Amino acid sequence: MKAASTNNAPPEVGAALQRLRLARGLTLEDLSRIAGVSKSMLSQIEREKANPTIAITWRLANALGVPIGELLDEPGKTVETIRVLDAHETPTLPGAHAGYTMRILGPMELAGKYEWYELTLAPGGELVSQAHDPGTTEHLTVLHGSMELEVGGTKKKVKLGGTARYPGDLDHAIRNAGKTEAKALLVVIHR
Repeated sequence: MKAASTNNAPPEVGAALQRLRLARGLTLEDLSRIAGVSKSMLSQIEREKANPTIAITWRLANALGVPIGELLDEPGKTVETIRVLDAHETPTLPGAHAGYTMRILGPMELAGKYEWYELTLAPGGELVSQAHDPGTTEHLTVLHGSMELEVGGTKKKVKLGGTARYPGDLDHAIRNAGKTEAKALLVVIHR
């Protein structure tokens, strides 16, 4: 029996996945949380021990903020001058159990330095965070509705169009006490 030609072999997604993940400073655990793919599956894909389905490849590409073809192509291709992400390509951190959704608007390569998100809170929804690294600051601008912010035991209401700036290195929570959905732009700066 004749051996299969390498032209008929599936693309080796693992090397591209690992290169893109490391370039963005993400651990396997980070990517697992963002993409909704188990850490063990990611490890197997990166070691070329498993081939991901199209659905998993699509989720990984979205989580990394790249077109799916970038996981399937060889490195060294030209970079677009203007890269537009359609809404469905923007990675999202679902927190449906807590009544929030966070769309990751910033590029993954800046994660851990500068991060920005679109935060949507359902009525009664909340995003509760433990203290981040020392020196971290957060900036919350309410785009729709209003939100209640609690930082280190102090509470303040942030109305439509208002911006709150606060230390992210204290335990903090963002809540929607209103009866309609609330939306904000959240910027996190790590020092």
